[in-house]
Amino acid sequence: MAGGEGRVCDIRYHTAVIIDGHTHIFPPDVGERRDEYLRRDAGFREIYSRPEARIATADELLASMDGAGIDASVACGFGWSDAELCRSHSEYLLEVASASGGRIIPFCTIQPADGDARDDLKRYAVRGARGLGELRPAQQGYSLIDSPEANLLAWAADAYDLAVLFHASEPVGHVYPGKTGLPVDQLGRFVSDFPGVAVIAAHWGGGLPFYALMPEMRSALDRTYFDTAATGFIYSPEIYARVIDLIGADKIIFGSDFPLIPQERALKELRDVPLDETARRLIEGENVRDLLRLPAP
Repeated sequence: MAGGEGRVCDIRYHTAVIIDGHTHIFPPDVGERRDEYLRRDAGFREIYSRPEARIATADELLASMDGAGIDASVACGFGWSDAELCRSHSEYLLEVASASGGRIIPFCTIQPADGDARDDLKRYAVRGARGLGELRPAQQGYSLIDSPEANLLAWAADAYDLAVLFHASEPVGHVYPGKTGLPVDQLGRFVSDFPGVAVIAAHWGGGLPFYALMPEMRSALDRTYFDTAATGFIYSPEIYARVIDLIGADKIIFGSDFPLIPQERALKELRDVPLDETARRLIEGENVRDLLRLPAP
């Protein structure tokens, strides 16, 4: 269980396990040489060119988890355009996950257009990756519609029992750094074309849950989960009740988007939402634990 007992008593009052399904950490070198990485990758530049955009390491994530009373966190890679940057980031995630005693759950990142991506996927799966993400197809330069990259991702998910976490962009509303990444129509097409793939659609899937009112999409979303990362930046709290009504609490995963949002704050925001105990338990950890086949705490 996580440390920080003084705060755990305040936060963990009815949940067997608390898992943050969406965090970001980088190798220390990225923060130390930020300007170099800004020059190398347009997607990274869009999000991290502002000095206030935090870049966290594994040690900072673990300290945050101790303070917030979180048992485990999914640590996502970044959707780099350069395959070598994807590889170095993924290697870091696998190393720190191995050293964390199960507290950090690695989601590796790949450039699926790269010729060695298939070998990378096998290596990551063997070393303990539980998923891929956070992938940003629009920024990485590929489509999820009728493409070899989409076929590769679906193959890997099936072959290695990996979840695929996509950044998803809502097509309306205010503009913010990092909003671009994957148009919701491409996400909808991917889950329709590959219904057996376990997909985690970040940031409430760019609004995709609302298309569950269409019978064909309700069926297509059977293996799709939606995380709550950065909810307060995008939606009002009523989104929980609306999405639960449409697809059920068993398809929602708590995510903070740390370090953009402090984990303790994200968990408090979730705790302020009126939910029944079953829904709360599922969202706070049981859904992602079952999806990723994680051991019980």
